[in-house]
Amino acid sequence: MKRRRRFFEGTGKVLFEGPEPGTLVQYFKDDTTHNKRAGVITGKGVLNNRISEHLMSRLGEIGVPTHFLRRLNMREQLVREVEMIPVQVVVRNLAAGSFAERFGLTEGMPLPRSIVEYYYKAPDITPPLVTEEHITAFGWASTHDMDEMVPMALRVNDFLSGLFLGIGLKLVDVRLEFGRLWENEQPRLVLADEVSPDNCRLWDLKTNEKMDKDRFRQDLGQVEEAYQEVARRLGILPESGPGDLPGPEAIQ
Repeated sequence: MKRRRRFFEGTGKVLFEGPEPGTLVQYFKDDTTHNKRAGVITGKGVLNNRISEHLMSRLGEIGVPTHFLRRLNMREQLVREVEMIPVQVVVRNLAAGSFAERFGLTEGMPLPRSIVEYYYKAPDITPPLVTEEHITAFGWASTHDMDEMVPMALRVNDFLSGLFLGIGLKLVDVRLEFGRLWENEQPRLVLADEVSPDNCRLWDLKTNEKMDKDRFRQDLGQVEEAYQEVARRLGILPESGPGDLPGPEAIQ
């Protein structure tokens, strides 16, 4: 087992030092949480690695800058090291989850247009809903950052909506994270983290069956099967199945 210095560990991923300066190895775990409830979705890390690789690559093809470089193995991918902006940008197309509850809307109701919301991401707290005023006042991102992030998020949402529609899925909403990539002392905003059923709400186009992390949140069962079905429709389900691959041993 390789020994690498661990940079950061979250619920679903671990970041290790990369083989070259300015790179990190992103390892996908099977762990998941909702509120204070923790669980394991067997094979999720393998599937999310493949799904995020596919979607990040497709986004790169249309000119969306991302931190993704290449997949290394079943659970790991090589990414650029970026300065993460602690703001989640959520683009909503249909009413669902907390949004539907806040406004008393029927789940699944189409919104008049895609609505963008922001959540502050910090350790040990549930990300609260914030405004652009909070973001710029506390220095989490600049006005210039926001002017880049929002159009990029909407472009990602539009592209993914069409892609998923083509395989019989509705993109209900998507939660995106961004980072600053420093090149020649100049920052460039890029899409970071991942794009997978962990941060996309996906419903079957015909039946509205949920094919994402909501199956865990709402105790619907067959969570692993839903992730596998998304990968199958994308044409990237690993031939050997989700399988398993232990992570590298972390050194301090």
